[in-house]
Amino acid sequence: MADAIAKGFLSARRAAQGLADYPGTVPDTLTEAYAIQDAALARVEDRVAGWKVGRILPPLSGQYGSDRLAGPILARTVAAIESHSRGLVFADGFGAIEAEFLFRIGKTPPAGITHFTLEEAADHVDAVHIGVEIASSPFVGINAMGPAVTVSDFGNNNGLLIGPAVPDWTSGAYAEQSVTTRIDGTEVGTGAASAFSHGALGSVRFLLENLASRGIAIQSGWWVSTGAVTGVHPVRPGQEVEMDFGPLGTLHCRIDAQEPR
Repeated sequence: MADAIAKGFLSARRAAQGLADYPGTVPDTLTEAYAIQDAALARVEDRVAGWKVGRILPPLSGQYGSDRLAGPILARTVAAIESHSRGLVFADGFGAIEAEFLFRIGKTPPAGITHFTLEEAADHVDAVHIGVEIASSPFVGINAMGPAVTVSDFGNNNGLLIGPAVPDWTSGAYAEQSVTTRIDGTEVGTGAASAFSHGALGSVRFLLENLASRGIAIQSGWWVSTGAVTGVHPVRPGQEVEMDFGPLGTLHCRIDAQEPR
């Protein structure tokens, strides 16, 4: 089952073709969902450049036994944000943007370590940047059917735009910075990373433990997109996005349609 669903998602992604229905039997658990994700990863030719971490809020966090989820970010979808950066979404699927703090893994943990404190997680990070996650899937209903469905298609990720570095990130002051997202000039959300359970570092810790439990070797240089600070904001091709991180910087990108590849 996992392999067939993975093939369905990968085929739709390559063709940039929307999926009106889930391509198989909907997974009931996160374990089943990660098996689908792993089957897809085994079939892609592109390398992994990082991972997105999304939050699972109550009551679903209790139902699924986790307050976060993970999905791979492929190298071809990662870019440094510039004045004319593009975020690519599946026009006939689901598309959204998220303002995020991006943590870069600076060193890998010793083999066999499966649990981390927040301090140990921080010790594996060598930089923090502001950035934009492009959350998109060919399946139009991915964000409406729960976290297991989200996990099963790369965690609903289709790209990462990396902004400027956060100075003195070890002080933790970035977590209190108010962030605002605007689409076509209209404010659609505000927030701060301090609202996350255990903060953005909690997302790094979660990912280290998630990957260790799945037998995936963590690599230095990987980016961790730690979660939507202002919310998950649906977008469509042609829209302009602005994410204001205050003194940390303001990011701009245009939303375009993903093309077949």
